[in-house]
Amino acid sequence: MLSVLTLLLILFSLNEAKQKDLYTFKVVNSRGRLVSLEKYRGSVSLVVNVASDCGFTEDHYTDLQQLQRDFGPSHFNVLAFPCNQFGQQEPGSDKDIDAFVRRVYGVSFPLFSKIAVVGTGANNAFKYLVDSLQRCQEKSLTGTSGSTSSIEMGKLWMPGGPVSLSKNSDLK
Repeated sequence: MLSVLTLLLILFSLNEAKQKDLYTFKVVNSRGRLVSLEKYRGSVSLVVNVASDCGFTEDHYTDLQQLQRDFGPSHFNVLAFPCNQFGQQEPGSDKDIDAFVRRVYGVSFPLFSKIAVVGTGANNAFKYLVDSLQRCQEKSLTGTSGSTSSIEMGKLWMPGGPVSLSKNSDLK
């Protein structure tokens, strides 16, 4: 009996010791379906909180879609999470947000349900990102293996300019 208990404790400890990364989380997409971020492992993922009613909406969605179009075939994904915490700039429902950005900006990258990114109700994936980076970032780049770093969008990519994701990630 003691050996069985010992074995169970060892197995439990090994499971708990398994390193968590962004790809171990499950989130709800903008259409209400639970999605495992594991499906994006092996790709570089730009995780960004977005809003469709701010002064930068057009530029941000246009630029993010261009990134997805340019690098998507090279195992890259923009993972967009609408958030209404900053200036109430994302007031719509998930369905409304999804329809708007796909119709107006032709968004083809994954869009998830509206979440809180900071505070007591923060989404667990974003809590992980904030804890990993030691500060809240608007954009986080997660590599193929799940390692995460913060980035400034202008240093990653500028519209019409040369792009080198490989300098900023493990994208090959």
